[in-house]
Amino acid sequence: MTVDSLMDWAVPKQPVFLWTLAMFHANGWCFPWGIAAVGGTNICVRKFDAPIIFSLITRHRVTHMCASPVLLNMLANANTPNLENPVHILAAGAPPPPAVIQRTESLGFIVSHGYGLTETGGVVVSCAWKTKWNHFPAEERARLKARQGVRTCLTTEVDVVTRAGESVKHDGITLGEVVIRGSCVMLGYLKDPERTRNRLKNGYFYTGDVGVIYEDGYLEIKDRLNDVITSSGKIVSSVEMESVLYMNPAVNEAAVVARLDEYCGRTACAFVSLKEGMVVTEEEIIEHCKKNMATYMVPKTVVFRVELPKSSTGKIKKTVLRQTAQEMGSITYQNLNNCSIES
Repeated sequence: MTVDSLMDWAVPKQPVFLWTLAMFHANGWCFPWGIAAVGGTNICVRKFDAPIIFSLITRHRVTHMCASPVLLNMLANANTPNLENPVHILAAGAPPPPAVIQRTESLGFIVSHGYGLTETGGVVVSCAWKTKWNHFPAEERARLKARQGVRTCLTTEVDVVTRAGESVKHDGITLGEVVIRGSCVMLGYLKDPERTRNRLKNGYFYTGDVGVIYEDGYLEIKDRLNDVITSSGKIVSSVEMESVLYMNPAVNEAAVVARLDEYCGRTACAFVSLKEGMVVTEEEIIEHCKKNMATYMVPKTVVFRVELPKSSTGKIKKTVLRQTAQEMGSITYQNLNNCSIES
């Protein structure tokens, strides 16, 4: 996996690598060996702080670093000048919103996007960049780069399958579960045979991620199975809604979970933190969503927080937000017309 990661990211000899992720992270643990193998320099930092990161990049002429989408967003929103020299970032951990990728690259970073899990030993899918995409507008380049991509060279197979185990159509629309096969996949969960049987089936590891495959064979993650929201019988992707929320210039962080709804069953509840000095109302956020997504996807609730809860690897803790949404109780209506079910 170390060799695979070096090869896929095209890491040159003697890079200067800045550690912004824990070494136990699936997007980090191959690089202690990898950076040594190519004679690189490691720059370590105890806490991710955007001003410190930019200072280290300048002082040590950093060439490479890894980052979760949350860390990408922190870099993109930092009030700092553009980089003197380009820095390569390998982003993984969750689907990064295209707006965040676009803002990050505007500062001088070169973002590569990969996908993997602890159970796969590291990054096994990479958004292999095509030269012709360089001529596309920045917004379109960011949209393409937000896709997870195709299997890396040393991964045996990656597919998206239906509940019956059949491959989905390569139309970018048909949803299925992402499955992976290869020598990098774990043998099982320690002392947990039931969970192992549920995840390792028919020679594949079932990831629990919902995705689509486009005509060009590129995979895109739409959600986690437990994050998908079914509202009035329609499947709603929290990832797509979060991407739209990040397009709002006032939004710093965003996460969407389900909230109980008297008529719709469940509807989207958006948790949002704002950039410093920005002021926006719940109604303005909802209106922004109405302009950029289907009506049935628009969040019925917007909750503002100073900061969203995060794990040690920088991921937003949706389990905490789901608990908060549950404690808020069910949305009630005076009449059914308040529940939008149109497509």
